[in-house]
Amino acid sequence: MKKIAIIGGGASGLMAALFAARSGANVTIYEHNNSVGKKILASGNGRCNIINTTASYEDYAGADPQFVTYTLKQLSFGYFEKLCHSIGLLLDIKDDGRCYPLSNEAKSVLIALKSAVSEAGVKIITESKVTAITKNDSLFNVQTDQDKQSYNNVLIATGSEAAPQLGATADGYIFARAFGHEILPTYPSLVQLHLDSKNHPKMAGVKTTAEVTLFIENKSNTKVTGDILFAAYGISGLAILDISQRASHALLHKQRVSISLNLLPRYDRGELVSLIEKLFASVPNHDVHTALCGLIPAKIATYLLEDAALALTTTVSALNPKEVKKLAHLIGEWKFEVTDTHGFKHAEVSGGGVSTAQVNNKTMESKLVEGLYFAGEVLDIVGRRGGYNFNFAWASGMIAGKEIAK
Repeated sequence: MKKIAIIGGGASGLMAALFAARSGANVTIYEHNNSVGKKILASGNGRCNIINTTASYEDYAGADPQFVTYTLKQLSFGYFEKLCHSIGLLLDIKDDGRCYPLSNEAKSVLIALKSAVSEAGVKIITESKVTAITKNDSLFNVQTDQDKQSYNNVLIATGSEAAPQLGATADGYIFARAFGHEILPTYPSLVQLHLDSKNHPKMAGVKTTAEVTLFIENKSNTKVTGDILFAAYGISGLAILDISQRASHALLHKQRVSISLNLLPRYDRGELVSLIEKLFASVPNHDVHTALCGLIPAKIATYLLEDAALALTTTVSALNPKEVKKLAHLIGEWKFEVTDTHGFKHAEVSGGGVSTAQVNNKTMESKLVEGLYFAGEVLDIVGRRGGYNFNFAWASGMIAGKEIAK
């Protein structure tokens, strides 16, 4: 019977352990936290967006997003749903492809997985930090802060640096580098952004819906419509998380990053000018701030007018056509420079990691070291928001688990 060590008890590690043990291997999971699956519990605001029925390579970023194509095909949604049912986990499938546990609680996912791996005979060692992994002849030696054990094969499923408060570390990159693997620079993803503006702290807590356009080196890169939330450090909200991977990657490479906010995306520029003109004509004696509060949140109106160099007390009837068009332009294209992300502590996932060029996408085995495998977020693959990162974690973990036990 093969002895297998899995370093990391997150989504990919637990999935790999389940399939390896069911294939007849003697499996041990090493987890330095006091319990496995902490990021599973925290995902989706405690709801766990467990998978997406629509996943394809286009939902991922990395040096080679096509790396995920074979992997995702091996874990079709139908297969995954049957697997979940087999371990007592029912799913709530949304119209947009997102799936949650029927209980609407992430804890259900972890309870089901832990029970399944326990029944399969997997040994879980918690509060045991792996300090080094070496290979002598055909055996791997796993050194922890407590002892050293030998194994036939090792899977590195340590995740990334995102959310260090949940125990995330760069350990997997260190282990991979020691075996000669290239580590592509890491960066936070699904993360809030810092702005270069004196006004965003004054709007902290204000939430609205906007079309957000990301600019990289002054060129429009992508557009997303969704909620935004101003904060003391900058800006958050689902629309910001959706553009954050590209913004963060550009910042990593010292590129200029900015965003523009269309605060009324349902109107084109001509319609917006007409709308404002009609609004002002109906309330000619109102000050411009009061009038704008009928269109956009009051605090936003305050600082939008400041950027437009218009006094809040200006009577709308005193505005000339040029000033009205300037207001319409700002409402439709309010620009901010992005200086940084809010960091790994606040990121849901991380981009970069172990180069997929040195990993076999059909087995998850290292191309450099026989018997060494990788799965999940430690690899240079990062998905967009909507369950796609779990998609890759489950799929790569399943493939690695099956192969590592052969």
